[in-house]
Amino acid sequence: MNPTIADVAQKAGVSITTVSRVINNNYPVSQKTRKKVEEAIKELDFIPNYMAQGLMKKPSHTIGVLIVSVTNPYFSEIVEGIDQYTKRHGYILFLCQSEDRVEVEQRYIKELIQRQVDGIIVVDGSKENSQNGFFEKISSKVPFVIINGYHEEVRCNFVISDQEKGVEEALRYLIELGHKDIAFIRGKEYHSYDIKEKVYKKILKESNLPYNSEFIWTVPIASSMNTILCTELLVEKYLLNRKKPTAIFACNDLMAKGALNAAHKLNIKVPEQLSIIGHDNIYISEISEPPLTTIDLEMKQIGKVAGELLLDLINKDKEGIYKKVLIPHLIKRSSCTSLL
Repeated sequence: MNPTIADVAQKAGVSITTVSRVINNNYPVSQKTRKKVEEAIKELDFIPNYMAQGLMKKPSHTIGVLIVSVTNPYFSEIVEGIDQYTKRHGYILFLCQSEDRVEVEQRYIKELIQRQVDGIIVVDGSKENSQNGFFEKISSKVPFVIINGYHEEVRCNFVISDQEKGVEEALRYLIELGHKDIAFIRGKEYHSYDIKEKVYKKILKESNLPYNSEFIWTVPIASSMNTILCTELLVEKYLLNRKKPTAIFACNDLMAKGALNAAHKLNIKVPEQLSIIGHDNIYISEISEPPLTTIDLEMKQIGKVAGELLLDLINKDKEGIYKKVLIPHLIKRSSCTSLL
């Protein structure tokens, strides 16, 4: 059972009214008493439920949005989709950046609730906070939607892109073009990369192609524009020192752009000597040379659907747990060619 304001009061040895004053910061409380209450809140992991306690007198018409990185266009396009929909209904966004850190993610979500936002959207929430029950706890306190991220057996509202289908379509396209030696570029310790790698291995097996662990290339940084440079250096090293693939699948377009830069630096012609496919269809995929073939997640549409679901939850037009799945599709451009 979630701790209550009465539990905090008992733990701190003060009245419920005093706890309320500390939480809302609307009446003077001595520093000594405030410290005792704050320590009790932290120890009990108490998150105020303003609606249940009657402390929220009216809607704030604000929504908290938590993303991993503000510099990654994947997140900015999703946020744009959220904003375009919700602002038409009179809402403004509080945007927070977790930098892919579990404790920062928890702290921001708690602070957003304390700031009395009407609801929260988390984009690519951490696997840890999905598995440890934190997100489910938040979902019981405030309208809450998660976009993508780990969702197996998690009782929260989700809007997700069917990443398995997208990766499968990209890899089958490369195989249909005659490619057998396909490298796979991913980031470290992230659920979506694990999903994509699992599909990669499955498609190779189903297509009777050998799995070569040397074709799994892991980028150390994968949450910002630095991904391009890190991928470029990594791919350059692999293309110089190991067996060369005829094609590369990259888990996002930033990695694909890094691979493209490495090929240019080494005078490897794309797509004549090396085909490259990205994932996400951010703007950089269209302005690259050559333009990148990629999987279109329709991020703005994902953001719109998440915003619509959240407002339905806020207005109590929907009850229960929802999981909305959007199907991505392949965008064919000039970075791939046939070997047949």
